[in-house]
Amino acid sequence: MRFVIVGAGMAGILSAVKLTEAGFDDITLYEKADRVGGTWRENTYPGVACDVPSHLYSYSFAPNPEWSHTFSPGPEIHSYMEDVARRFGVFDRIRFGTEVTRMEFVDRRWRIETRDGGRDEADVVIAATGVLHHPRYPDIDGLDDFAGSVFHSARWDHSVELEGARVGVVGTGSSAVQIVGAIVDTVGELHLFQRTAQWILPVPNNPITDTDRSRFRGDPAAMRELRDQLSKTFTEGFANAVVNAESPQMKNLELLCEANLENSVRDPDLRERLRPNYRAACKRLVISPNFYDALQRPNAHLVTAGIERVERDGVRTVDGELHELDVLVLATGFRVDRFMRPIEVFGRGGIALETIWAKRPSAYLSISIPDFPNLFMLNGPNGPVGNFSLIDVAELQFGYIMQLVEGLAAGRWREVSATHEAAERFEADRVEAAKSTVWVTGCRSWYLDDRGIPAVWPWTFDRFREEMSKPNLADYELI
Repeated sequence: MRFVIVGAGMAGILSAVKLTEAGFDDITLYEKADRVGGTWRENTYPGVACDVPSHLYSYSFAPNPEWSHTFSPGPEIHSYMEDVARRFGVFDRIRFGTEVTRMEFVDRRWRIETRDGGRDEADVVIAATGVLHHPRYPDIDGLDDFAGSVFHSARWDHSVELEGARVGVVGTGSSAVQIVGAIVDTVGELHLFQRTAQWILPVPNNPITDTDRSRFRGDPAAMRELRDQLSKTFTEGFANAVVNAESPQMKNLELLCEANLENSVRDPDLRERLRPNYRAACKRLVISPNFYDALQRPNAHLVTAGIERVERDGVRTVDGELHELDVLVLATGFRVDRFMRPIEVFGRGGIALETIWAKRPSAYLSISIPDFPNLFMLNGPNGPVGNFSLIDVAELQFGYIMQLVEGLAAGRWREVSATHEAAERFEADRVEAAKSTVWVTGCRSWYLDDRGIPAVWPWTFDRFREEMSKPNLADYELI
C-alpha cells in the first residue's frame, strides 16, 4: 500500500513514524514549506510558547528530558519536532517545497497533483494540514497607508527593530498576550488595542531544574509518570470542566481567573477595563504569568476605544485620538475553518469537498468524510482543540485510523469512509451536547461556527479516548 501524508507538522511527523512502525514503507510526505514543524515553524513571534505543559505536549513515543520550562518556548518545540523527524527517519520521506493543490479519488486510488506540476497516486491519504495555519487579517481601513512596518503575528518580520519603537498590537488572544509580555521592556511605547477583554489564568512558567532534567535522562519512567500525572490533572481540572458549564471544576477556574484580576491589577479603572463581561473559558482560556504586570508598566497603554482606521502615522480610534506608531502587529488569529483547503479535493463520483463544506466543515469524529474513501484527517473539524494537547488528540486519532487501515491492508475492504447516517447522527449529537458547554454562555470566539455553535468536541476527553479506542464498523461504508 502507498500512503501520502499532506503536511509535515506535528501530525504529519506522527503519521510517518506510526506508519513505519506498523511495517509500511511506501510513504511520502508533501510539505509546501522548506522545513518541518507546522505552526511552530510559522509562529516565531517574541514570547511564542504552547499553553499545554511541555511534558504533555510531547509524543508519547519520544519523551524529551531536555525541556527548559513547564511551558517551553516555541523555538524549543520546533527543535524538538525536527529532532523527532530526524531520529525516526521522517526526513527521508519528505518532499519539501511541494504544495499539494488537487486530490481526486479515481478507481479506488487518490490521484494527487502539486503546484510544480508533479503527479502522484496513493491508496491512502492522511491530511495532517493543521488548524492554526491560515492567518486571519482584520478588516481595518487604511492598513496599506501605514508608513511603518505592519505584519501578522504568524508572519513576524524579524528585520524590524523593536528597541525603543512605538509598537501597536491588535488583538488580545494568546499570541497577543505572549507578545505583550515579551516585548514591553524592549519597546519605547506599547499600545494594546483591545476589542474584547480576556480572562487570564495565572499559571507560572517555572524553569525545569538541571537536577530534574538529569533525573529524566537517567530514568525515562519518571518522565512517563510525570506525563501521566499532567494528563490526569489537565483532563480532570480543565478539559472535562469546559464541557460542563456548571461543573465544580469550571467554578474553580472562574474563581482563579477573577482572583488573578483582582489581586494583580492595582488601578481600579484599568482593572475594570480588563474585566471581561462573559464567563471564564467561554473563549479559549489564556494562560500567562506576566500579562497584567506588563500592562501596568509606565510605557504600556491599553486602548479600548474601537479602531476607526489606520493612517500614515498610526491608528486612529473612534474617539478621534491618533495613536502614533512605528510598528503595527496584527495578532488577529487564524481562519480555523480551512483544514485541507485551499486544496481541491474530489471524492467518489467527482463530488467536491468545497460543495460538501459550502456551509461549514464537518467530518465524522473529525476524521472521515462520507464519499471520500481512504482519506483520513488528523485534528479535523469539530475535534478536541479547546485547550487540549493536540499531540494527545492526534495520537489517539491515529490509533483509531490504523485499525481502519489494517482492514485495507488485509484486504477485508478496499474502500472505507463514514456513512452519511453516522456523520449526520454525530453532528446532531454534537450540536445538542454543545448546549451544556461553557462556550455558549455568552461570548464571541473562534470556537463558534456561523450558527453560533461551538465547532469543537463538546464531550469529556475521557469519552474521546473511549471513542478512539475502536472504530464502530457499522458507522462505515466498507467496500
